[in-house]
Amino acid sequence: MKFPENLSRIDVNNDYELKEFDYMRITPIKIEQQNQLINDYHKENHHIHTYFDYQETEEDIRNRIDELMDRSFKRKQLADVLTVMNERWGAPESTIRNINRLRGPDSVVVIGGQQAGLLTGPLYTIHKIISIITYAKQKEREYDRPVIPVFWIAGEDHDFLEVNHVHMLNNDAMTKVSLDEQPLKKIPISNMAIDHEKGEKWLRDVFSLLKETRYTKGLYLEMHEALRQSHTFVDFFARALFTLIQEEGLVLVDSGATEIRQLESDYFVQLINNQKEISTKTYMTHKQLLYKGYSIDLDLEEQSGHLFYHHENERILLFRDEKDNWVGKQHEVSLSNEELLFIAKKQPYLLSNNVVTRPVMQDLLFPTLAFIGGPGEISYWSVLKGAFHALDIKMPPVIKRLSFTLVTNQVQGKLEKYGLSLINVIENGTNPYKQMWLQSQSYPPVHEMFKQLKNTIQHTHQPIHAVAQEIRKDLGALAENNLQHIYRHIDYLEQRMNHVLEEQLSDEMADFDYLMSMLYPNQGFQERIWNPLPWLNEYGIDLIHNLLKQNLSLQDEHYIVHL
Repeated sequence: MKFPENLSRIDVNNDYELKEFDYMRITPIKIEQQNQLINDYHKENHHIHTYFDYQETEEDIRNRIDELMDRSFKRKQLADVLTVMNERWGAPESTIRNINRLRGPDSVVVIGGQQAGLLTGPLYTIHKIISIITYAKQKEREYDRPVIPVFWIAGEDHDFLEVNHVHMLNNDAMTKVSLDEQPLKKIPISNMAIDHEKGEKWLRDVFSLLKETRYTKGLYLEMHEALRQSHTFVDFFARALFTLIQEEGLVLVDSGATEIRQLESDYFVQLINNQKEISTKTYMTHKQLLYKGYSIDLDLEEQSGHLFYHHENERILLFRDEKDNWVGKQHEVSLSNEELLFIAKKQPYLLSNNVVTRPVMQDLLFPTLAFIGGPGEISYWSVLKGAFHALDIKMPPVIKRLSFTLVTNQVQGKLEKYGLSLINVIENGTNPYKQMWLQSQSYPPVHEMFKQLKNTIQHTHQPIHAVAQEIRKDLGALAENNLQHIYRHIDYLEQRMNHVLEEQLSDEMADFDYLMSMLYPNQGFQERIWNPLPWLNEYGIDLIHNLLKQNLSLQDEHYIVHL
């Protein structure tokens, strides 16, 4: 096995002089949420809670358990499928033990999910898994019953461009490293085979951007082996997760797998038979919430079927037409209700769920104590209560996942150097402070100098403008144009002076850009853009284990993790 040139001299057992970390300091903080619905969701007794069946109270959790104990689930069949599936991905013993516990009639699950991103995808995938495991442990202690952490891999999704890349640092600038694959059709990720030659080249490109540490070679070997043993992108995702998380009993499920679809056959029938009520209720609820001023990223139509049909290896979203047939939006297919019911019973692998029916299917398949989701997911779940009720079940408690920002000594040092507030940078980035700092480096400040110059010129120019206006109106307009022309020259000079100042202070400007990339990339949270690999390379997979050992509350909005 050959490594990229800059990795070839790394010995997995060497003793590099590294910045080891013996502890992590975690601080909960409040941040300004851009999502108003989530702000209101945090408030007790707010009207938004009427769009959910349960809140996160002891009484509601006990009521949810009672509800689950009165329902029936295909526990044995589900556990059999999960065992084969997870063993195929190299699952640890802790996972198999938890799957066996799922067979028991008193067990429940805590569940959340995500697409199958490369090398686990963005940091928030790991944060979501930490949330699921943490919440499951807490509820198992509190209610003295088996609570199994389950991660739902959305293998039926087909948006390859969402998962085909990671972001890395290249010369202290963020760069996107994409896998060179171009699927011609909307193929579900579960069915998308990996081109191993392209995959290995991509993996080498990613690791070549990492600085060398004692963990680099080991991580590379582990991820290369996970890639080598994987046939699809879901396989690679699952194997990468099990490489990083071994002892927590996490159970993975590929929602796009044929075996899972077979278990869902009866549930597809229920969704088809209740489609009109599901569509009407979700459509009307969505309109109500939009009217109340909430922004919910859902594209709903009253005739939506909320199911996909797999035709010629491509997913087609179904709608109901005026004749009550199930049709593609571009009329790619047309199926009668009887034909679709036949498919659900005999060929369920030809069907899959959309954003509305996936949560319902998840709840029919698993005895779900709670769903763990991010802000966007909670927003669209607010629309779904009627969809659950259409099938005579309740929506599970919806719990906001943990959210972290990882702060290294290097980041902290640069913040202190320029007197920047960590919270302010997380919320607003560094651009406003960068310009203020730059202006402060000249005396008098460049901007103030030119501001005063413009005021002086305006004062001096005013009599000229007044006389020109009196002589003739067009001369008044010419005088005004003259003033604006002078301003443009002044602005150009100011820009040039600032540009030269930036060149002279290029190292300091790079510090601001680095902080922007690490704490406010693409004007959002670190966890939404960055892959965990750079931090795992710096601190090893013990970083995840240490986070799992912390006494974390899912009630807190955001955590700063000082490394």
